Amino acid sequence: MYVSLDVSGGGAAWELEQRRLAATEDDQARGMFFRGALHVIAFLGGEGSVARCKGVAGVWEINPFQLYSVSRYLRMVSTAARLLAPRQGGFDEVLERMGAQATVDFLASLFGRELLAESAGSPRLLLESLGDAYRMAVSYGERYPVWTGERSARFIMRRDFMPAAYHEGVLRGALEAVGARDVRVSGRQVALLDSEFELSWR
Repeated sequence: MYVSLDVSGGGAAWELEQRRLAATEDDQARGMFFRGALHVIAFLGGEGSVARCKGVAGVWEINPFQLYSVSRYLRMVSTAARLLAPRQGGFDEVLERMGAQATVDFLASLFGRELLAESAGSPRLLLESLGDAYRMAVSYGERYPVWTGERSARFIMRRDFMPAAYHEGVLRGALEAVGARDVRVSGRQVALLDSEFELSWR
């Protein structure tokens, strides 16, 4: 079993390790998320950082549609965040950037194009469909909106392995992709694998 003893990212690094240890082999994510993270790592840290993160994750050739253990993804993301945080404003900033890239890659996929077509430019329809979209991309968790207004919602994530900062990037990117303006996303963790997000837009 891989156990990271490097906690140079502080509490955030320790938390990612706890999330990884909570994952089973049945908890899987598609390779598109690995490739998206590697795009960010290459842009911010260069090919040396990419090689190190691939090595830590034990993933070299990545099929964007294949499912891989999410624990490998968490190893990659945690290593990247520790490497890049000192130059990018902190651990959470790196995670949010990776989340935003994950949205770009997902929306460019067949699954994402179907989601955008079903949403028809409506942030409300997008959020209603987002739980189903996640189920096409990962094998774990539950996600759904609770409406608090015409242009606001609380988005609930249960048993998801990525921290709130990562999903702030995901949700902001998804809403902006359907034309939402002045998007505000504020997440909070309510348990190790459970988070809630306050969303609003124009």
